[in-house]
Amino acid sequence: MNSTIFTSTTSAWTPSSSFPCKTLQDLKQFHAQMIKTAEIRDPLAAAELLRFSALSDHRDLDYAGKIFRNMRRPNCFSYNTLIRALSESNDPCDALLVFVEMLGDSSVEPNRFTFPSVFKACGRAERLREGKQVHGLAVKFGFDGDEFVVSNVVRMYLSCGAMEDAHRLFYRRVLSDGCGEISDKKRRVDGDVVLWNVMIDGYVGIGEFEVARKLFDEMPKRSVVSWNVMIAGYAQSGQFKEAVELFREMQMAELAPNYVTLVSVLPAMARLGALELGKWVHLYAVRNNIRIDDVLGSALIDMYSKCGSIEKALQVFDELPQRNVITWSTIIAGLAMHGRAKDVHDCFKDMEHAGISPSEVTYIGLLTACSHAGLIDEGRRFFDHMVSVAGLEPRVEHYGCMVDLLGRAGLLKEAEELILNMPIRPDDVILKALLGACKMHGNVETGKRVAEHLMELAPHDSGSYVALSNMYAASGNWEGVAKVRLKMKEMDIRKDPGCSWIELDGVIHEFHVEDDIRHLKPEKIRSMLQEMSRNLRLVGYKPNTTQVLTNIEEEDKGSFLNYHSEKMAIAFGLIRTSPQTTLRISKNLRICEDCHSSIKLISKIYNRKIIVRDRKRFHHFENGSCSCMDYW
Repeated sequence: MNSTIFTSTTSAWTPSSSFPCKTLQDLKQFHAQMIKTAEIRDPLAAAELLRFSALSDHRDLDYAGKIFRNMRRPNCFSYNTLIRALSESNDPCDALLVFVEMLGDSSVEPNRFTFPSVFKACGRAERLREGKQVHGLAVKFGFDGDEFVVSNVVRMYLSCGAMEDAHRLFYRRVLSDGCGEISDKKRRVDGDVVLWNVMIDGYVGIGEFEVARKLFDEMPKRSVVSWNVMIAGYAQSGQFKEAVELFREMQMAELAPNYVTLVSVLPAMARLGALELGKWVHLYAVRNNIRIDDVLGSALIDMYSKCGSIEKALQVFDELPQRNVITWSTIIAGLAMHGRAKDVHDCFKDMEHAGISPSEVTYIGLLTACSHAGLIDEGRRFFDHMVSVAGLEPRVEHYGCMVDLLGRAGLLKEAEELILNMPIRPDDVILKALLGACKMHGNVETGKRVAEHLMELAPHDSGSYVALSNMYAASGNWEGVAKVRLKMKEMDIRKDPGCSWIELDGVIHEFHVEDDIRHLKPEKIRSMLQEMSRNLRLVGYKPNTTQVLTNIEEEDKGSFLNYHSEKMAIAFGLIRTSPQTTLRISKNLRICEDCHSSIKLISKIYNRKIIVRDRKRFHHFENGSCSCMDYW
């Protein structure tokens, strides 16, 4: 019945006109009509059918293979189409089989569009031997000078880990003077830029950032892809400061960032708390008509959330044209990070009403919100809901959230039993959550047992040693402290130093411990720290010296607390900003009790809103109180 839809179209359609199919079902009807009218014998028409079934958004490789097998005499375009599609499939080796078949077909020869897909198949399958053979064939057919082919050969060698082969071919190409005539110099220059990008991406992929950056700096000409490769590489490897600094260089180079640039750099800005730069990215996207879809939208929501501007994150979420499980999960995680448990619950209800099924990531956000707010019963209900209603298998991250929830509430025995009865092996993150709870509640016996287990699981991770040492110190067991520190020294294990940073005027300023003040005008920072200390004492503040886990005099302990990194960042912010300006601080470790108490008072003394993001969550200090209600 529906075949009549294509009757008039078929008779009018030619391979040079617009293809009349939008879905695979359309294609099948159209294919049947072409068989009926014998137009399928036209090799160009058959090739177009093949292209749609193999490469469109509605591709069906099995169907494409049947079309190909029923072609009387497939032309080069048809071979290339199928090889390309198979090279991108789950079994790229199938592309090599079709290529071998092509070589045995006397009616066709591979061209410059054939080899890149074959090299891609070799690279994805990590078939170096076959890749070298195909490289030899490319030379034999005269394509060793083609920019498109050469860049894909190099990419294949890099994918197979043959760095020396890739390097040799790269330098032979870029150092050559272009022997013979180059008919299109622009094509050669553009091709070389692609080749440089391929090499940089290859070294980024194996973590050789120094080599990658050296190549990047040596590039005679860079494209936006060159910058994107390095920025994304830095961000994905945890080198957030380097990613942001390179983005700033890109701005100064007057090269316009594109969609990929923004998606790549926003996570780095989020981790550093670089709100002003993040705002610039958002404004740039709006002014340059870069569509804020679910991916870019989620990146913006995540950035605003992690930079302490949860209201702006909510605004971006509300303005999204479409929302999916990723965007909902991102805003839920952001609200959880800020301790807004009620808003998280409301958001989850709205998500359900919108007909969006929650994912594993959604439940991590829900459980985290419960943990930060101490909502034990609600946390248990969400965990059960995930299993019994959503039908999701709890991952180690979900068990980690439950252990954190129970541990913070002091239910250490229940938390430990949950770990022992887990169907999956606990990782170091779960054990650290329990260890942190033991430290919080002063349970040295359980803490020692957990720490020893952690030391076996991750012997060179400083976290377990430091936590055990701190528990011993808090209980006055200095002999135990000495033993742990001696073991750390013998194993060359060093404690992660406390570090805080603040962004002012788009520049990130980093602060470490007292003996590492290498900042602008350190005497002014010391002076402000002393002023803060005097003002705190005037309102009755007394340093919580139990937080100094070093066997030194009481007076020295009070002085030591003055130079915690977050206090230094706040002092710098007070110096460099106008009155009543909100200060946003990020810290790599959990904020200590003394800093938490003193920052509450500082917010009141100086009439400032101070937002601190520590390793676990956000603290919004204002008028002498904190959003966490002293539960963190």
